[in-house]
Amino acid sequence: MTTLKPIARLLEPNLSARLLWAGLIITFFFVSIALFAPVLQSIGLIQDPTDILSNYPLQPPSAEHWFGTNIRGYDVFSRTLFGARAALSVVILATGLSLLVGVPLGLISGYLGGRVDRILLFLMDTLYTLPGLLLSVALAFVLGRGILNVAIAVSISYIPQYFRVVRNQTTSVKNELFIEAARAIGATPTRILSKYLFLNVVQSVPVLFTLNAADSILVLGGLGFLGLGLPEEVPEWGHDLKEALADLSTGIWWTTLFPGLAMTTMVVGLSLLGEGFSEIFNPRNRKR
Repeated sequence: MTTLKPIARLLEPNLSARLLWAGLIITFFFVSIALFAPVLQSIGLIQDPTDILSNYPLQPPSAEHWFGTNIRGYDVFSRTLFGARAALSVVILATGLSLLVGVPLGLISGYLGGRVDRILLFLMDTLYTLPGLLLSVALAFVLGRGILNVAIAVSISYIPQYFRVVRNQTTSVKNELFIEAARAIGATPTRILSKYLFLNVVQSVPVLFTLNAADSILVLGGLGFLGLGLPEEVPEWGHDLKEALADLSTGIWWTTLFPGLAMTTMVVGLSLLGEGFSEIFNPRNRKR
């Protein structure tokens, strides 16, 4: 019954449930855009985001170009939609990579302890003390452009966060009676980690995942603005904002408004999702 309590709290009319539902709606909206943007292009509802020969540059919003065109003649509406696809790709890869590295290392460090724990703690603390954006910029400069390279550059600063959360939970759970019983019946460390510890120490991971997903969009935008993000032919909000920066001084507002608004809304949606998860899965709330 206790495992159903967080699900039951989703239906309660409290602030945490409202935050979670608002975040879910916004996130689902952008995920839908990312998935169906190529379909909309194939049936002719939106333009090719890389087509610069069919449009006049710096056209204001109109019935033909809903969000106008930018200085190169790109349709801002189609690039804004396809920018969600690029952001989602990097978010999934970056958070997935940090999960795949940080969670197993946290389990191993917390369970084994000793020298292994001290070495991993030293490495993760070293990474954690470095500014995340600066570390991502340095790695992106070394690795070069590309979705996978940018995802690696973004994910490196999230690994210590997953490591510390899982490691601390593992340290507190590994001395529980059911773990001692598993050792007594001859369970191997691998089996204990995978079957008995894993599900008991990852409760906070969904919260961290959504918050890191929101942050990774901002980091991706920063890399794109600095010219270190995705290739130029890939529609990406940060790169579009960089190209539109000079337009503001001439009164051209649409080239910056719509990509910036899309990025902000997606970050807010993921942040609300994370805050909702944090309140619902908070142990104090479970006790109440």
